[in-house]
Amino acid sequence: MNILVAMWTMISHITTCSHRGDLENPQLVKDGNILLGGIFPFHSSWKNRQENFTHKPLPLQCESLNFRGFQFAQAMLFAIEEINNSTELLPGITLGYQMYDACYSIARSVKVALALVNGNTAELTLKECKSAAQVQVIMGETISILSAAIASVMGPFHIPLISHYSTCACLSDKTKYPSFLRTIPSDYFQSRALAQLVKHFGWTWVGAIRTNDDYGNNGMATFTETAEQLGICLEYSVPFFRMDPPDKIQKITDLIKASTSKVIVAFLTHMDMDVLLHEFSKHNLSGYQWVGSEGWIFDFQTATTDKTHILDGAIGLSIPKAHVSGLREFMLDVTPLNSSNNDLFIEFWEAMFSCEFKQSKSAAEIQGECTGQEDVAGVKNSFTDMSLMPILNNVYKGVYAVAHALHVILRCNKTCNTDVQLQPLEILQHIRNIHFRTKEGEEVYFDANGDPAAKYEIINWQPKENGIVDFVTVGLYDASFFDVNSKKKLCVLISVFIQVPVSVCSEKCQPGTRRVYQKGKPVCCHDCATCAEGEISNNTDSITCVRCHPEFWSNERRDACVMKQEVFLSYEEIMGALLTAASLFGTCLTAIVAFIFFRHRKTPLVRANNSELSFLLLFSLILCFLCSLTFIGRPSEWTCQLRHTAFAITFVLCISCVLGKTIVVLMAFKARLPGGNMMKWFGPTQQRLSVLGLTLIQVIICILWLTVSPPFPFKNVQEFRDKIILECALGSELGFWAGLGYIGLLAVLCFISAFLARKLPDNFNEAKFITFSMLIFCAVWITFIPAYVSSPGKFSVAVEIFAILASSFGLLICIFIPKCYVILLKPEKNTKKYLMGKGGS
Repeated sequence: MNILVAMWTMISHITTCSHRGDLENPQLVKDGNILLGGIFPFHSSWKNRQENFTHKPLPLQCESLNFRGFQFAQAMLFAIEEINNSTELLPGITLGYQMYDACYSIARSVKVALALVNGNTAELTLKECKSAAQVQVIMGETISILSAAIASVMGPFHIPLISHYSTCACLSDKTKYPSFLRTIPSDYFQSRALAQLVKHFGWTWVGAIRTNDDYGNNGMATFTETAEQLGICLEYSVPFFRMDPPDKIQKITDLIKASTSKVIVAFLTHMDMDVLLHEFSKHNLSGYQWVGSEGWIFDFQTATTDKTHILDGAIGLSIPKAHVSGLREFMLDVTPLNSSNNDLFIEFWEAMFSCEFKQSKSAAEIQGECTGQEDVAGVKNSFTDMSLMPILNNVYKGVYAVAHALHVILRCNKTCNTDVQLQPLEILQHIRNIHFRTKEGEEVYFDANGDPAAKYEIINWQPKENGIVDFVTVGLYDASFFDVNSKKKLCVLISVFIQVPVSVCSEKCQPGTRRVYQKGKPVCCHDCATCAEGEISNNTDSITCVRCHPEFWSNERRDACVMKQEVFLSYEEIMGALLTAASLFGTCLTAIVAFIFFRHRKTPLVRANNSELSFLLLFSLILCFLCSLTFIGRPSEWTCQLRHTAFAITFVLCISCVLGKTIVVLMAFKARLPGGNMMKWFGPTQQRLSVLGLTLIQVIICILWLTVSPPFPFKNVQEFRDKIILECALGSELGFWAGLGYIGLLAVLCFISAFLARKLPDNFNEAKFITFSMLIFCAVWITFIPAYVSSPGKFSVAVEIFAILASSFGLLICIFIPKCYVILLKPEKNTKKYLMGKGGS
């Protein structure tokens, strides 16, 4: 208990807290009412030391001066100077700054970020230790992986981190990086736009190289996902980092040489691309179309490094060009650098002019002495190059975003309320909600993820005659033009290439074919198979063939559906013409026979063969010949109903007449027998009624048929693949076969009656001819059934017409031609005496 009391007493007497580790002093510093922090890469690397773990490691020593870091710092200084000199924004408030060098080290980035928050004093009082952060906002970092490291540390303290160049889509995750914002669009939009750019030029077979960090890996992951949706395949996708050993670069070189794709998508930082270019130039790795991310595509230093013109013709996305009036002049005035840190300025000046300030060295040792009066504007290097003005503008906008948020928090009008206690969370919330325009008219705001609107220019590398590369804007991409759920589109303004390079695994399948994927290979590798008959593909690279509508058929090229040929028995074709001629010939022949019978109607031969039934039979035969014409021509609703019903009724009328004549023969023979009195039961009246009654039954069948389910025109698309058979569907098959069966029944009865009367005396020898005619009739219609069922299309109609004509001709020739022969050529036999004498012999 005494020990615990003693420990509590010791702790209660502690009045200060001290920093652990070495202190970090800012490279550039200026006091002000409100301090802004800055973390920029003034150096591009650091010295590697072999630690033996026997003593405390020395602080990280940065090397290789990076002029780009100085450009970013100057842009921040320029914005702060403008705000401090403004009477409208934060009047009476002076912004100060502290800027640190991270030299692209994750560990150092986190360390200097904590130094910005905690200060660089060795010991702090407890009150100071619990006070608010030293800086209100941190501007930086340049690389996504460094920004992610800093943001993960600053997030719990709600200290805003505004980056001008960190594009990784991962930084939009507010659960991991709640206080991170940026003035450059997220790679989510860039990756999707790159995939659409590749698709626009028809490149479906590409290779990919990415920086092996959050920037490259996340960006390439989104690109790959979008590319797959667009039908683009990656032959290879390899990671690379500038610190990788030479054998890794050699493997990448060999992989590119062995590949078949001619387009390479490079999601790299300019530093990684510079390292690769140095090695690629040794292997003359030219002849490839490069597609680049904003990390290097508009980097002047990368274009200068490409001595062997490997990247000529490269195309990619960059931040839209920007202009900040006065920034270039301020950039070339390095006085603020000299006033902040003399050591950093000396290093900068010596690297800028490749000279040294005279210190302890003799004049002989100095290759070029710096005078301090050199003209910065006369030097051409990455510091004086203004190609990164869009990124410098991002730094500029970030500082102004902070200033506008502070302007609201401090309730500034003509003066600001300096008594307001600034809280990091409040500053963060106000920055997220700001919406203003810069002096150049550019709109600045952040979405819910802390990202600005995604706008890109499509840049094409076009070399000039002097070897200098010209970055030509050939297109635009603006995600704000479209809804979230809509498909993003590219606007390509001009033709980029004289001849667009081709990079496909397999050639496009032309219309009329479809893609057949090759087993074990990506979907972009395929064969082309011709569409089957009746199927088409009218687009290039169709995945499937589309079956034509049943009334259409594929053409020879299989790229369009054409109307199937409509087939029906027409008057114009030979078969139709012959059948028409036969029908008309039969009609005329029957009419001639009727005329002959009419002229000789009072002769014994005509009168002895029941002239009334003979004329009715001839009339029905004319109708039979004529009804066959309704089967020829394009089927219509009325012809379909007429052809079958007319055929059924006329044939029943015809057979009824023949049956009546046969019965008359039998009755007449019975009447001549002793005691015979049959004719009184089958006189002319009974004959007419029998014909009428038998025909009426068929009429009733046809009426029921037409009422319940009548025949109708029908397009038969199943019989032939490339033809449409225009035919008459029966409607009710029962009605059709009932009518046909009734005709058959009457024909059989007629045949039996005639067969029984065939051996009667010669003056009644008409029965023999009726027997023979019925034999022909039954033979024709018995063979008709299988022929009709098995005949395709219009031939079934021709079979039916042939059966009608054959049976009609059979009746006409067998029954009437012999009589005409006697009437015209053997008139001596057409006498009552001859007939009576013949009968009595």
